[in-house]
Amino acid sequence: MKTEQVVDHIVNWLKEYAMNAKMDGFVLGISGGIDSAVTSALCAKTGIRTLCVEMPIHQAESQVTRAEEHIAQLKQRFANVSDVRVDLTPVFEAFKVQTPQTTDDTHLDLALANTRARLRMTTLYYFAGLHRYLVAGTGNKVEDFGVGFFTKYGDGGVDLSPIADLLKSEVYELGAYLKVPDSILKAAPTDGLFGDSRTDEDQIGASYDELEMAMELQNEGVAIQDLSGRTREVYEIYTRLNRANQHKMNPIPVCKIPPTLK
Repeated sequence: MKTEQVVDHIVNWLKEYAMNAKMDGFVLGISGGIDSAVTSALCAKTGIRTLCVEMPIHQAESQVTRAEEHIAQLKQRFANVSDVRVDLTPVFEAFKVQTPQTTDDTHLDLALANTRARLRMTTLYYFAGLHRYLVAGTGNKVEDFGVGFFTKYGDGGVDLSPIADLLKSEVYELGAYLKVPDSILKAAPTDGLFGDSRTDEDQIGASYDELEMAMELQNEGVAIQDLSGRTREVYEIYTRLNRANQHKMNPIPVCKIPPTLK
């Protein structure tokens, strides 16, 4: 990958989009992970106002520390970067108190994890509306178009997606070029939505390198019966998630009314 040229291309794309939309800047959530670090650095390089928002909800201290380190570095390097911290833990706890108790908690953890993501989306759009900013998405290609590893109307609720055509490995390449802190480059990817130490690989059952391999196999039209061992296992994981999460990747279905009924 021509890293420098890719960075310049994305930065110019961001500037042109903001100018055409007649908006005054970008806002995005900073998690302490590689995707939000790279996206925020790209937004910062535009020279346009970039607001980095920390939104902890029972967050692990290591994630908070990495996010703060990255924001501090960005503010030191770019005069157009500002930040704000919104502790959403009390909001999340109040939400849980107000919702009816369930006797079947089979899906409770996942429902609450997605609620965290949607509270953060709401917060980002509050600041976007306040300052006339665009909400920048932080999803990469494997997450957004491969396995659908994001929350619908949570971290998937954005105005534009600067890195959604980049594989995770390519995001890391950009991160190194953009001088993202080593603590982030070396950290195991995690969505941080469950309040514990589980990683993305723990949840998905495969690493991003493995998922990229599976994505390439699917693009090449490789049949699953031609595979074996771990490769087949990963390919099965990938195709299962890809099928199950098409509702996230495709436009919302609209019920079309026949003209004869109107």
